[in-house]
Amino acid sequence: MNAPMADPMLTLYGESFASRLLLGTAGYPSPDILARAAKASGAEILTVSLRRESARQRTGQGFWQLVEELDLKLLPNTAGCHSPKEAIATAQMARELFGTDWIKLEVIGNDDTLQPDLFGLVEAAKALSEEGFKILPYCTEDLSAAERLVAAGCEVLMPWGSPIGSACGLSNRPGLKALRAYFPDIPLIVDAGIGAPSHAAEAMELGYDGVLLNTAVAKAGDPVAMAAAFGKAIEAGHQAFAAGLMEPQDMASPSTPMAGTPFAGSGRVS
Repeated sequence: MNAPMADPMLTLYGESFASRLLLGTAGYPSPDILARAAKASGAEILTVSLRRESARQRTGQGFWQLVEELDLKLLPNTAGCHSPKEAIATAQMARELFGTDWIKLEVIGNDDTLQPDLFGLVEAAKALSEEGFKILPYCTEDLSAAERLVAAGCEVLMPWGSPIGSACGLSNRPGLKALRAYFPDIPLIVDAGIGAPSHAAEAMELGYDGVLLNTAVAKAGDPVAMAAAFGKAIEAGHQAFAAGLMEPQDMASPSTPMAGTPFAGSGRVS
């Protein structure tokens, strides 16, 4: 069987990136560690929260200058929004503040799990798409919701691996695999729940186009080293998928054939 075709670049809304890691900027011990982690990861897209930047005239000003110095693509998010109206207003303010029509769209439906409100998400996505936003929606692996998000104008989907900050990895691997098969031509990025580089590699081995994470790096004992590890794991997973992974089997299969080997069929060696 031929190996799957894989684009060497991650392309989102017509822009191409060498790295398939999208990195969050919240919760780091210091701005300096954030900057070093971002560089070590190789990430070219950073997510930023409008709520953090609302204090730009005070401590937020230093953060803004740091992000500008990194010279990376900014992806504002609507984190913490619980209604379509709130998410739309936050996206509009983010466009004014950050000077970009890219938005990571979040509409939270449950405070305990931080699971997306899929109905509100579709409503907000449709309204923002009509305003020209390039939307990267934080969603689940639900196929019906995914179809509606694509119909609403989303050219990228970002299903969760597991609840935000849980570090549980891919809780519904079959569901994520089905989503990939159902949307072979839509960029898919696993967002949330990634706790270890092995989780990120697993997502990429399923054929996903990228991984977005924050807490697993920001809260690591050594965020800079962990960021580098994630960058390598994502690249390794992508290369493995492109090379063509062996399918699991129920029975053993000898790696060395018996036919033609010394003593094959003799029963015993005298």
